[in-house]
Amino acid sequence: MPPTQKELAKLAGVSSGTVSNVISGSTSVSERSRQKVLDAIRVLNYQPNLIARSLKTNRTNTLGIVVPDITIPFFPKIIKGAESAARERGYFLIVLDSESSHLREADMIALLRAQRVEGILLVAAGGEVLSPERMASLTSSSPVVCLDRLPADLDVDSVCVDDCGAAEMAISHLMGMGHREIAIITGPLTLYNEQERLRGYRQALQKGGIPFQKSLVWGGSFEQDQVARMCQNGLLRPAGRPSALFATNGVTGLAALRSLYAVGLSTPRDFSFVTFDELTAEDFFKPGISSVIQPTFDMGYRAVEVLLRRLDKETAEAPRESVRLPATLIVRDSSSTPYSESSKSESANGKVRGLRA
Repeated sequence: MPPTQKELAKLAGVSSGTVSNVISGSTSVSERSRQKVLDAIRVLNYQPNLIARSLKTNRTNTLGIVVPDITIPFFPKIIKGAESAARERGYFLIVLDSESSHLREADMIALLRAQRVEGILLVAAGGEVLSPERMASLTSSSPVVCLDRLPADLDVDSVCVDDCGAAEMAISHLMGMGHREIAIITGPLTLYNEQERLRGYRQALQKGGIPFQKSLVWGGSFEQDQVARMCQNGLLRPAGRPSALFATNGVTGLAALRSLYAVGLSTPRDFSFVTFDELTAEDFFKPGISSVIQPTFDMGYRAVEVLLRRLDKETAEAPRESVRLPATLIVRDSSSTPYSESSKSESANGKVRGLRA
């Protein structure tokens, strides 16, 4: 026979009501009593009947998160922050991978709602203009908070970095190193955060007195083959080649570096390079890659806080929240002065620059 709540209460030395409150999360209890109950749950291997409880209380104390590719290290860091915030507040977190597919993303959201999750965190697959029907399906029933990738015109709460300011910081760094021909390679511009990073690029050029050149904007994909073609077309030409390249996300940045290394180009000898996000296996890149770092754990943590405020009856009708967190620029050897290996010593390797939102 499985253990009962009465047996948990006896082992923990608390009342049955305290056990019920800890399991349901419906009433606050002291941290000492909560820990006693949790210890008893582990000892007796107690498994609450979540379905029965949800039918009784109309609550499941579960949240869901959908990410495009769980194998990219950026997303598990967000998940870790979200799981930490959820656990502290007595919620479970269900994690699903959309595999960067819009159809699978829709299926995953439908599955979470069928499991009666109370709210959903979403990192969008990207690359698609949302139809009114698709937007309605995302915003119906349980509330949604978007992280990092924000579909344009989707009216939901959101948590990300100050994308415009972070991109402007990266371009200002390259201009400070003497670069004037700076190309930018973006993800899908159907995403609001990609639009904001492009805006930051343009703002930095304008402030630096450098004319904007449409030919230096290579945009619109998370597909590695397309990224490779754009980079090679831009950087393999014998004349008029930009001296620096800025990638607006880690997926695009990694694809760009792989494709250019494959054809014999390198940083900073042939071009200087800065990317959003710390790249996979950063320690294996020589020289080290200058990167705009996002506070991924904090993004996930804050997103759960926003989601739970939306679930609270007292704040459910409050205006949409748009949380913007500061990013950090870590300067390494990949961003040097134009075509100059001797300038490597001048690049502030490992130097950290903060961005205030």
